[in-house]
Amino acid sequence: MKQAGQVVLFRFPQTDLGEGKLRPALLLGKLPGAYDDWLICMISSQIHQSIPAFDELVREDDPDFVESGLKTTSVIRIGRLAVVQGEILLGAIGHIAPERHQRIKQHLAEWLMNAKS
Repeated sequence: MKQAGQVVLFRFPQTDLGEGKLRPALLLGKLPGAYDDWLICMISSQIHQSIPAFDELVREDDPDFVESGLKTTSVIRIGRLAVVQGEILLGAIGHIAPERHQRIKQHLAEWLMNAKS
């Protein structure tokens, strides 16, 4: 059963909609409505791409690292979002701490509220 805060595997598309590679993604939350649609964000081991004070680093010495299912220090790329049908997600590998999940949603919400067009 899918739950917000889970780390799942997904073939995350490139920004040009080209086929992406299989990578972990974070389930931010199920969208309202009758469909099994989820808002997800990409997770990458390319930590040099992290945007300070926006993205979330999951380090190997963090208390929830083992439960995350990640293999190495990774960045949750809050700006790399997608809405996908739950049935195409390839399964959960772990989950992050509820506090981390809340912090990520807060960063996203603050950015949306303050974004300049």
